[in-house]
Amino acid sequence: MTTDKLPGDPGLPSSAADLQTLINIGEQQSHKYSVEDFFRNPEKSNYQLSPGGNYFSYMAPYQRRKNIFVQKISEDHAIRLTSSTDRDISGYGWASSDRLIFIKDSGGDENFQLYAVNHDGTNPKDLTPYPGVRIQLIDILEDDEEDIIIGMNKNNAQLFEPYRINIKTGETHQLAQNDNVVEPIDSWMTDHEGKIRIATKVVNGTETVLMYRDSEEESFREVLKTDFTESMSPLFFDFEKDHVVYASSNLGRDKAQIVQFDLKAGKELDTIFKHDEVDVSGLRYSRKRKVLTSIVYLTDKRHLIFLDKKSETWFRKLESLLPGYEISISSHNKNEDKFIVRTFTDRSLGSYYFFDSVSGELQKIADVSPWLDESELAEMKPVSYQTRDGLTIHGYLTLPPHKEAKNLPIIVNPHGGPWVRDSWGYNPEVQLFATRGYGVFQMNYRGSTGYGKEFFKSSFKQWGRTMQNDITDGVEWLINAGIADRKHIAIYGGSYGGYATLAGVTFTPDLYCCAIDYVGVSNLFTFMKTIPPYWKPYLDMMYEMVGNPETDKESMQKTSPVFHVDNIKTPLFVVQGANDPRVNIDESDQIVLSLRSRGIDVPYLVKYDEGHGFHNEENRFEMYKATLGFLSKYLS
Repeated sequence: MTTDKLPGDPGLPSSAADLQTLINIGEQQSHKYSVEDFFRNPEKSNYQLSPGGNYFSYMAPYQRRKNIFVQKISEDHAIRLTSSTDRDISGYGWASSDRLIFIKDSGGDENFQLYAVNHDGTNPKDLTPYPGVRIQLIDILEDDEEDIIIGMNKNNAQLFEPYRINIKTGETHQLAQNDNVVEPIDSWMTDHEGKIRIATKVVNGTETVLMYRDSEEESFREVLKTDFTESMSPLFFDFEKDHVVYASSNLGRDKAQIVQFDLKAGKELDTIFKHDEVDVSGLRYSRKRKVLTSIVYLTDKRHLIFLDKKSETWFRKLESLLPGYEISISSHNKNEDKFIVRTFTDRSLGSYYFFDSVSGELQKIADVSPWLDESELAEMKPVSYQTRDGLTIHGYLTLPPHKEAKNLPIIVNPHGGPWVRDSWGYNPEVQLFATRGYGVFQMNYRGSTGYGKEFFKSSFKQWGRTMQNDITDGVEWLINAGIADRKHIAIYGGSYGGYATLAGVTFTPDLYCCAIDYVGVSNLFTFMKTIPPYWKPYLDMMYEMVGNPETDKESMQKTSPVFHVDNIKTPLFVVQGANDPRVNIDESDQIVLSLRSRGIDVPYLVKYDEGHGFHNEENRFEMYKATLGFLSKYLS
């Protein structure tokens, strides 16, 4: 359903006709692969192995929605466990040898409820039937067939408290209180026996306190207080010393390293691994053998460092059997000798395999998107460039297949977050655009995570300023290199990327020939007022990173696109989910209403069954067809 008019806007003309025109243009484009080929739900995906190693579970469409299926490994017949028809199941997993849990929200509101069902489809149960309550998963408790540990903001929408919940009956037992709004606990961590031994709390709005206890019968005691730009993030407990954890820490340094940390002494012990260029936070272990297995870090691509000969041996075996593909382990049985293996590249969603590490047998289960031929798709190339103030920005450039890298139409695609990063791999948006003849440019502007503390801090209060300059400098780099045609450059992004899109067309109005804002922020003041309640404990941190509406009023006014719409001369397409809890629909309404008040009819696509991004496939189809039509009209 598209909007005919804006809420509270009785007089402005409808954009429905314009939207349908764009969709028609998008549908008329002749290409081997359609929008549906890139954005339909996979036939089978999200494979997992049961703890006993006897069953596969996976997600597959039922009435166009992702639902859960289970199949015995020796049989061809599968049982459908769920029947969701309004929205995809958001995520699932095995909670015991015969019972699975899954989460689902309502219309994109991100208030995820927890459900459970037996592997044969019996005894379905809504475990958290509390409207407006969001759950967090704390510990599956692999050695417990009855219970798991979750967090819920049931007593206070701002605060999450830990509960032990029976996955068969839904009976809950609260494990700790979290009723101090001034100094709220924001995370809980268990040891290898499922006991909550670590918690962190927010103090003064911008500091984090790490707390520890020897047993659940004791009170937590403070171990370490850090500024929010510093981190000592416990990953899991040591296998022998129950007061020692493995952690990712940037204490006293720019880049996070993998270390051992003594919780009683409050200090780091040994450094396990460090990298000079990037933060390292990925550490894996064998629960069964109680050994560290590998370290994962991300530069241009994913890299693995093995710490265990047994793990390395069977992984190298997989590499020899699956040459040319990235390999990941998506699931394993409790005995850790049978695995679900996933392959992928930048041009393929890959396949799932069943691997028996004892026999060495590898069996293909399913291709994720067999209708796409990866040889016809585009390569994602790591790139880097210098900003005007001397920073090195890393990113990715995807060019249309079989086209010379010269004077191309380019879509500049800043990521959301903003405190995340783009990484190498398959991206359906990127491939859709590349197959239509557009280059796609993604950059990890300052503030993108993984590049160290100083790079992160350099983004503070720089929305629309140096963060935007990083994007602009990247565009100029492409132009000067002769890759981009200066007159044919578009900008498209979602969430913070949507903000960057609006900032791009207001603060550099001559740089882009068209723009697409997807659930983007337009007004920093109203954005701060409409954040979800469970973000409230971090509001002072947001003030430090984005700006304080009281003390930074002038700066925020200057960098809020809605106050500078007179600068916009670039054709703009706006897309929004009505139930978005992070970027309220008012953000999109404001920019569209401001432009329409000047007589500019902005195409505006609103979906009333969506939130922060479109999850229902029919909505994705409509959005990307309209997007292609818009790009065909203004970028081609």
